[in-house]
Amino acid sequence: MAGLTGAVIVLPQGVAFATIAGMPPEYGLYASMVPAIIAALFGSSWHLVSGPTTAASIVMYSALSTHAPPGSEQYIALAITLTFMVGVIQLAMGIARMGTLVNFVSHSVIIGFTAGAAILIATKQAENFLGLELPPGEHFYETLYYLWSHWRDLHPLVTLVAAVTLGTGVMVKYVWPRLPAMLAALILGSLVGVLINLFGDESATGIHMVGALPRQLPPLSMPIFSVSVFKELAPVALAMTLFALTEAASIARSISMRSGQPIEGNQEFIGQGLSNIAGSFTSAYVATGSFNRSGANYDAGARTPLAAVFAGLLLIFLVLAFAPLTAYLPNAAMAGLLILVAWRLIDFYHIRNVIRADRKETLVMAVTFFGTLFLELEFAILLGVMLSLMIYLRRTSRPKVTPRVPDPDSPHRQFTSSVTLPECPQLKLIRIDDSLYFGAVAHVREMFRRFREHYPHQKHMLLLTKGINHVDISGAELLLEEAVARREMGGQLYLYRLKDTATDVLERGGYMDKLDRANMFDSKEGAIHSIFNKLDKSICETCDKRIFLECRLDTNQSD
Repeated sequence: MAGLTGAVIVLPQGVAFATIAGMPPEYGLYASMVPAIIAALFGSSWHLVSGPTTAASIVMYSALSTHAPPGSEQYIALAITLTFMVGVIQLAMGIARMGTLVNFVSHSVIIGFTAGAAILIATKQAENFLGLELPPGEHFYETLYYLWSHWRDLHPLVTLVAAVTLGTGVMVKYVWPRLPAMLAALILGSLVGVLINLFGDESATGIHMVGALPRQLPPLSMPIFSVSVFKELAPVALAMTLFALTEAASIARSISMRSGQPIEGNQEFIGQGLSNIAGSFTSAYVATGSFNRSGANYDAGARTPLAAVFAGLLLIFLVLAFAPLTAYLPNAAMAGLLILVAWRLIDFYHIRNVIRADRKETLVMAVTFFGTLFLELEFAILLGVMLSLMIYLRRTSRPKVTPRVPDPDSPHRQFTSSVTLPECPQLKLIRIDDSLYFGAVAHVREMFRRFREHYPHQKHMLLLTKGINHVDISGAELLLEEAVARREMGGQLYLYRLKDTATDVLERGGYMDKLDRANMFDSKEGAIHSIFNKLDKSICETCDKRIFLECRLDTNQSD
């Protein structure tokens, strides 16, 4: 039953997505057959359903429409070749266990891209929604200007059919949410279009039909095995791979939070890769995880991947039985349906959350959104990813270097960042949070230099390294450099609570002995006690701050 639900849902979606992708309508259904079965059998998720999606369709259209006329034999051949390339990259990444790479495509990139893609879809479909004829190859802003300057030329009967489809989809979604809203919208919109054409000639009404789909199994196909074609499509293939894998992985994880099933990212990569490779030989274009169909699959009672397998098999039966009925499907009804799909793509809830919560993520989302509207789509995705990585690297390259002081009211020598409590005149306590790697060394080195310059009497430094998760060779060299500088000042560098991962690097690189193992401490009491014995007691005698417990004990003994 879950498989039947999935097959019924994908009928209108497949045709709609193929239209977005610039492919003949039947190719959207082909992409929902074999790829869905292969991804279910070889992926890790029990509930993920693969097939064509809005985002993947619009990326492909944007990338390939500059190389060949959409819908042409050359365009279809390039789409199938692109599908093969994406599948090979996905499979290679899965075998190489690079599943964590999708984590670098941030949620803000996905939100910004899908919102921009939704507006592009709606803009492109305005032609069929209003009954206008847009010039081919127009950019987003050019299309908007054309619509604004030619709105008086809209065809009212065409717009009526599209509006009925759109309104039906909205009403069914909110009034009868258990019914398939997209299917109901297409049926009613098609009835209105057919009835209007009964009372008037199609050329007069302007209501043109999609046309009958071929009643056949997915025909065999062959990618173009050409080095020049591979080089031409490589940037698009990389961008689509990143986006498709991120989409599939995020959907699988989202549903696993409800089902409690663990997801193995690398296996999911393998399943997605094999599905697209198989799809490229069975007339499918790029398939990835579908949120709508995966969610409906789980809600319909799916418990194993066989639900997605049955969905693919039952879709073949439905196509063989009902494909000719698309001869009565108006283009205007498809446009109304696609605008409904576009509206649902915009995640207003998370857009508001991102704007309220984080300015940097808002910047990433905005750049991706406007890049989607005004740049090539594959470049917009990569631009969003690059900006996310730059923000992440900037943050990790400036780890927190915080002076600390003992809290006199704490019986366990608790350290605090209070600026009102006194510091030891001879010992600087510093806490570092985040990894000490090559990208962060410059910032930390500058902080160390300032401490030496501004506090020359604090010749000793104790680094509280509990917050350092990783130290690389550059970080180890910096610690040694600071230790040498402290010795030249007449003091020492001490390390407290260095983690095993960092210790291993220092051991293997021969840095432990150079730093002096006697200056490494696991106990706070032991560290303070040992360092106190090395301080200049003549300065201690004139100090009335009594920073440490040892200061008070030493004073009592002197008395």
